[in-house]
Amino acid sequence: MSEPTRRRRRRADVRRERRSLGIRALRVVVWTASSALLLGCGATWFAYHTLISGLTTSDALDAVRKKAPPHLDDAVNLLLIGLDSRKDMNGNDLPRQFVQKELHAGSSSIGYYNTNTLILMHIPAGGGKVQAFSIPRDDYVQTLNGDGSAQGHYKIKEAYANAYAAAHDKYAQQGVKGAQLEARSREAGREATLATVQDFTGVPIDHFAEVNLLGFYDIAHVLQPITVCLNHAVQDRYSGADFPAGVQQLNARQALAFVRQRHGLDAGDLDRTRRQQAFISSVTHQLKTQGVWASPSKLQGLFDTVKKDIVLDSSWNVLDFAQQATNLTGGNVVFHTLPIEGFALRNSQDVNLVDPEKIKAMVRQEFSDTPSPTATAADTAPAAPAVVDVHNGNGAEGDASTALSYLVELGYTAGVTDNAAVQPATTVVYGPGAQKAAQQIAHRFNAAAPASSSAVPAGHVVVTLGESFTLPDPKASSPAVTESHASSPADSGPAVKAGGVPCVN
Repeated sequence: MSEPTRRRRRRADVRRERRSLGIRALRVVVWTASSALLLGCGATWFAYHTLISGLTTSDALDAVRKKAPPHLDDAVNLLLIGLDSRKDMNGNDLPRQFVQKELHAGSSSIGYYNTNTLILMHIPAGGGKVQAFSIPRDDYVQTLNGDGSAQGHYKIKEAYANAYAAAHDKYAQQGVKGAQLEARSREAGREATLATVQDFTGVPIDHFAEVNLLGFYDIAHVLQPITVCLNHAVQDRYSGADFPAGVQQLNARQALAFVRQRHGLDAGDLDRTRRQQAFISSVTHQLKTQGVWASPSKLQGLFDTVKKDIVLDSSWNVLDFAQQATNLTGGNVVFHTLPIEGFALRNSQDVNLVDPEKIKAMVRQEFSDTPSPTATAADTAPAAPAVVDVHNGNGAEGDASTALSYLVELGYTAGVTDNAAVQPATTVVYGPGAQKAAQQIAHRFNAAAPASSSAVPAGHVVVTLGESFTLPDPKASSPAVTESHASSPADSGPAVKAGGVPCVN
C-alpha cells in the first residue's frame, strides 16, 4: 500500500472517530437534558401534589357567586376569615390545658363560631398597591345565608355562627353525625359570611382563607419570634397581653395575646383591628427579609400548618398565588379599617352602627383605579419649628439624606445626617421645645410615639430610620399632629402600611 493511500485511510479513520465521539456526546447531552426535564417535571408535580393533596378546601363560594356584585376591574378580591373557635377541624374541643395556658382563651365553650377577623384584600391583576379593609366584628348589619336569604340584623361576626347552628340542627335531624356533620355545618357558616360581606361591601369575593385560633398559633410558632412595636406599654389579664412600649419580639403565645387584646385600649376593638393589621405587616416583612420563600424547610413548616389548620376555597391555585406573595411582602399593602357611625345597644348587645351605602362607596373608591382624597384639616397643619437630624438605621445608604430633604420640604430646618446601628423600626426622640414637631414627624413616618431625651439639644428632633422605613408620599399634605386622644365613634383610625414593623396602640 502506497504512502498516500495510508494517509488517506488514517484521515478517514480520524473522521469516523470524531463522528462517533460527536454522536456519543450528543446522546449524552440529549439523555442528560431529557433526564433533567423529567426529573424537574417530576419534582414539580410531586411538590404540587404533596401540597394540594393535604389541603382542606371549601366550595362555599359556589353558592354565593350567582348573586355576587359585578367586578370593578380584573383584580382579585381575597377575604381572610379568622374564627374565634377553640375547636379543631372536626369540631372536637382543643385540649383544655392548651387553650388556657398557650392560647389564654378561657375554655372551648367560648367564642363558638364567630368571625372575629374579616379582612378584604384587593390585589391588582398586574401588581401594584394592594388595598385592604378590616371589617370591625361588631358592625351591626343585615346578615345573609348562603342562598341570599336574610338572617336578620346582627353583628357581622355572627353570620357564620347563625348559619352554622341552623345547618347543624337540620343535618343532625337527618342523621348526619361526626366529622361530616361538622363539615357541612361549617360550610353553611362560610357561605353566610361570604354572602354577608359581599352584600355589605358591594364587591365580589374571588377567594377566601379561613383560620381559627389554633391555626394562628401554629403559624406564629413556625415563624417566631415575631417583631412588633407598641406605642405604649400594655397589660391585660383577659388576653394575657403584658408588653412594654417599643419594638420587641414575641413567641407564638405572646403573638396571639398581641392580636386578641381589646380591653385597656383607647379604641377597644378598633385598636385590636389595627393590631391584627400590624401583625400581618410584620409577618409579611419577616417572610421577605428572612428568605422564607427560598427556604424549603421553613416553607414545609408553613405548608404543614396550612394543611392542618387552614381552609382555602377549592378554586384557589395556591402555586399561582405563591408567585404573587413576594408582591404582598414587599410593602405594597395598605390596611384601612371601615368606619363606624357610633355605638348603640341592639338585641341586648353593644354594637357598631354603620352606614351601608357609605361603606359601599368607600370600598368601591379604594378598589377602583381612581384614588380617594384623604387630606383632612389636621393634615394641613404647618410644620412645628425644629431642627431635624436623621440617622440611617436601616442599612440603606442615602435614605437619611432623602428623608431629611423630604422633611425640609415640609418646613422643618435641616440638621445633619449620620449612620446608626441597624434597628427594625423608626424611632423619634426630641429635645426641649420640640415635642410638637416630633409628634408630627413620628406620625408621618409611622413611628412609635416620640420620646424626650436630655441628650438631644433644645429645639432638635433626632430621627433614626428603621428597616421598616418607607418614604411617605411626597404629594401628601403637611404633617398631622399625633397626640393621645380617644377615637371618636366614626374614626376608623389611620391606615397601617405594610412593608415593615408599624407601631400601634
